[in-house]
Amino acid sequence: MRIAQVAPLWERVPPPAYGGTELVVSHLADELVRRGHDVTLFATADSITLAKLVPGAPQPMRLTGVTPNEYQIYDLMQLTRVLQQADQFDVIHFHVDASALPYANVLKTPVVHTVHGILTPLVEQLFVQNRHQNFVSISNSQRRNDLGLNYVATVYNGIDPSTYEFHPEPDNPPYLAFFGRISPEKGPQLAIELAKRTGWKLIMAGKVDRADQAFYEREVKPLIDGEQIVYVGEANHAQKSEIMGGAVATLCLLTWEEPFGLVMPESMVCGTPVIAMARGSAPELIVHGKTGFLCHSMEECVEAVARIDQIDRRTCREHVEQNFSHFRMVDGYENVYRKLLEARFARNGHLQGANLKSLEQL
Repeated sequence: MRIAQVAPLWERVPPPAYGGTELVVSHLADELVRRGHDVTLFATADSITLAKLVPGAPQPMRLTGVTPNEYQIYDLMQLTRVLQQADQFDVIHFHVDASALPYANVLKTPVVHTVHGILTPLVEQLFVQNRHQNFVSISNSQRRNDLGLNYVATVYNGIDPSTYEFHPEPDNPPYLAFFGRISPEKGPQLAIELAKRTGWKLIMAGKVDRADQAFYEREVKPLIDGEQIVYVGEANHAQKSEIMGGAVATLCLLTWEEPFGLVMPESMVCGTPVIAMARGSAPELIVHGKTGFLCHSMEECVEAVARIDQIDRRTCREHVEQNFSHFRMVDGYENVYRKLLEARFARNGHLQGANLKSLEQL
């Protein structure tokens, strides 16, 4: 099957450190290639992939300090390249959220959009105008059924368990971990509060975007003492696996409706249970009392820390292997592609040679 994967240009595919969407796209593109599909990846020029790479920008936009307008120009140029090559593909899979919607309307090739973020009131209007297009949600909690969007599936994000070391026991001396953007919605300020209330050491890792710099300077940096509260900056994959795997628990004290918190399965696959606020996708990712604890208040979080030794770390890893592996994710997307081709066949009554062969192979 000839499949186009269109990634954002903000980070490299895969990201050297932070970048959930780009990591998912990397796993998806590479595993599709391993399964015999002909995959083309539209992404930054420094991306590393088994697919055919069509560069959309010389390097990740986050590293260049581009303005929003400049980023939009690179994004539009990439989408134009997709349009110019559209007839070479059986399916085009967009991971760029709203920007691709107007373009998809003029394409004859079947298109699907994975919605990786949340929809702000302004963005909602564009999605509503294009509600007939094909959408995939990354969790059931993310779905906006009130907008009447044509969801064709929910496909959970997946990671490659083999790239994460399993830690049967936490490190000694013990500590808690926080991974994610240092931003209000990710709850680093709450993670620090929990560490101080319980007396535990906290190791924090994550990037600080320009939009969150003031929050970091005001709410987080003054509380970092290098002893109980330690901030190590933006961690790469190896550091993430080591620090997260050695923790007693990973804290995801979210203040927003997280569409899919990739940190949660990443932590559990290392054997480390997760203490999370029961918001967004967290109840779909964590088995309460088995792979972590779902909380509704800081008091419940304090209680969860005291009970964390009840969690079996092997169960945490097995939960991810069974439900959130990249194999499981790619199975889901192959089913989506099959639906799109079958729908096109039913609508047109015929498929051309390459499309028919692709449908038969699926």
